[in-house]
Amino acid sequence: MKKFEPQEEKIPKRPSRLVEGVDFYYENGLMVLTAHFLRERGYCCENGCRHCPYRAVEDDE
Repeated sequence: MKKFEPQEEKIPKRPSRLVEGVDFYYENGLMVLTAHFLRERGYCCENGCRHCPYRAVEDDE
């Protein structure tokens, strides 16, 4: 089983409204989530997000 751990320390939770330029930006008409937003979300969705701050770590249990 894989365990996901953040590469950087956790940032305190903020209100749920997304802020352009902080939480996301547009590229070629698509919304790209930033590492800042993904870190705040608190987990990896395993969709291969471009700025994902999480990495798969093999669980030795």
